[in-house]
Amino acid sequence: MNGYHYTCDGKHIHPDISPLAKTLPENAFILDMADFFKTVSDPTRLKMLLALDKGELCGCDLAVLLGVTKSVVSRHLSLLRSARLVKQRREGKHVFYSLADKHVKQIVECAEAHLKEEDL
Repeated sequence: MNGYHYTCDGKHIHPDISPLAKTLPENAFILDMADFFKTVSDPTRLKMLLALDKGELCGCDLAVLLGVTKSVVSRHLSLLRSARLVKQRREGKHVFYSLADKHVKQIVECAEAHLKEEDL
């Protein structure tokens, strides 16, 4: 320990942190963020996002790549689309999927880089 001991009686908000309370998002937004993290926490959906981070793929390719059925891919893609993490593009009879935008790409790549850091 560094010699610093912090004790709190829990009866008051410390003056130096009270401004922080005003900067926190509303509860509805917090719930939306929690849903976002629930969506990406599924291993199959996370694999899909990691694959789509490398480039656009059709549902059949995702099924083969992940070793799951097209039905499983379709169900997960539906959830990813409704969470605005994945977008689709139709070309004839084929539908191709990609990450929705640069923010999703950054989230996937930052999480991957964070977990690969040696000092964790």
